[in-house]
Amino acid sequence: MNNFDFDGPSGDRPNGPRLNQWDILSIIVLVITVCIAGFYLLIFINPNVSFNPFPPPPTPYQLPTATITPIQLPATWTATNPPVMTATDTPPPTYTLIPTVTPFSLVPPTNTPKPTSTPKAPFYATIQYIQSTIIHPDLACNWFGVGGTVVDANNAPMVYVSIRLIGLINGNGVNTVTVSGIAPSYGQSGWEFPLGNKPVDSNNTLYLQLTDQSGIPLSDNIYINTYSDCSKNLVFVHFKKRQ
Repeated sequence: MNNFDFDGPSGDRPNGPRLNQWDILSIIVLVITVCIAGFYLLIFINPNVSFNPFPPPPTPYQLPTATITPIQLPATWTATNPPVMTATDTPPPTYTLIPTVTPFSLVPPTNTPKPTSTPKAPFYATIQYIQSTIIHPDLACNWFGVGGTVVDANNAPMVYVSIRLIGLINGNGVNTVTVSGIAPSYGQSGWEFPLGNKPVDSNNTLYLQLTDQSGIPLSDNIYINTYSDCSKNLVFVHFKKRQ
């Protein structure tokens, strides 16, 4: 066979194209680029992988939400107004005009109904005026308010009973509600109404009332006083169910 283009020995013929140093560097850069793209793709798909240098912050722990189960109280007490007595017109007495006969009334007397007694509220209250450091020892005289407890006839604590505070204090209107059991520093059925950071005087401008969860009164209006004296800056009210 004749060789027209190659004059040298057959052993010196090149076998194919050769890679120079620029081709090798291009291949290395391409491989590194692919690796980096894969690294960021894995982080994008799962940000919590172990090799992510900037993992997302952990999800804050969510505390479980307490579910309040209403306590079924005994049959509620409803205040009734005493009956209104209506005056009965009594005809004037008729006299027989005989000098020797004593005049008498021909109309029999009417019986006046006796008023019915108003039933007592299921709960009554006792009030003490004490120093608030018993409950808040770190606040000294820089606090004043109303707090207390609720118990049944056997002195067992009763929780989730509503207590309403209404009236005026230091010229400001007050109308707020809390429930027993949210102030454990007073006891298992403790409750509290903070009124300010400085005790002031008041005289029967505030009153408390115990109600069930439907708003039906369980006690009479319990009127309280407040004092600017630091030894009486906590009004302690203890509600107890009647026997």
